[in-house]
Amino acid sequence: MILSQENQTSKVTFVLLGFSEYPDLQVPLFLVFLTIYTITVLGNLGMIAIIKLNHKLHTPMYFFLSHLSFVDFCYSSVVTPKLLENLFVEDRSISFAGCIIQFFCACVFVVTETFMLAAMAYDRFVAICNPLLYTVAMSPKVCALLVAAPYSWGLVCSLTLTYFLVRLSFRGNNVINNFVCEHAAIVAVSRSDPYVSQMIILVSATFNEISSLVIILTSYAFIFITIMKMPSTGGRRKAFSTCASHLTAITIFHGTILFLYCVPTTKSSWLMVKVASVFYTVVIPMLNPLIYSLRNKDVKETVRKLVGIKL
Repeated sequence: MILSQENQTSKVTFVLLGFSEYPDLQVPLFLVFLTIYTITVLGNLGMIAIIKLNHKLHTPMYFFLSHLSFVDFCYSSVVTPKLLENLFVEDRSISFAGCIIQFFCACVFVVTETFMLAAMAYDRFVAICNPLLYTVAMSPKVCALLVAAPYSWGLVCSLTLTYFLVRLSFRGNNVINNFVCEHAAIVAVSRSDPYVSQMIILVSATFNEISSLVIILTSYAFIFITIMKMPSTGGRRKAFSTCASHLTAITIFHGTILFLYCVPTTKSSWLMVKVASVFYTVVIPMLNPLIYSLRNKDVKETVRKLVGIKL
């Protein structure tokens, strides 16, 4: 039984339609996504290098930011190269194993990013609400645990979802109306009842979204109360500025996720789903390093020193 299932899946292929319904836009889209991916790679790897080179940035906040940059780089690299390939070649097929691996890796990194942003919110909460205890509360050991937890939970979620996904039955060529092997698109072409797999991902996604948002909103509620109690306007401005970049990243990330949940997967809405998916999987990994670098004096100072510009 197991051997016959393996033989079946080895012959299964998926065809990622992507944006093939717009043949005239293939070259412009390729150039746009190639530019975005180049900026993403340079921006995220550059952020990691800057944090490593500047000893002033060896703090918990930048420790989390370096891991966020790593996750964004990996997430984008799982999705974008295949998207670029499908815009360049006519054969848009991907093997069953390739599709499942792409889903598994993308799932690991998106769940990791969800809780990495929550860990960063907790870090800001401790820094602003309990500054005297910050070095103790955010010790290297605690920071390592707060980073290890998102990676571990991302791996657990991804393994669980992938296990129930590979148990589904597929045959022959399957056309996926998307540019990435995401769960709903794979389940849509399954020959078996996907109820269990759909329920598992619904419960998992709902839990991840609600729990991470509870951590973030609770942290920022306390941060806001603490800031409003500050006597000086300068102190308030400085406290708000340290949170601005993180709040911007959270708003874009979770706003896009919630938007995707709200869009029904009907034929008329597939283009909207694809556009939102592009923003979610391709654009956001590029935006995060830009958001943090443009609003951060220490990062900009390090960049200026590296390129030899006098301050």
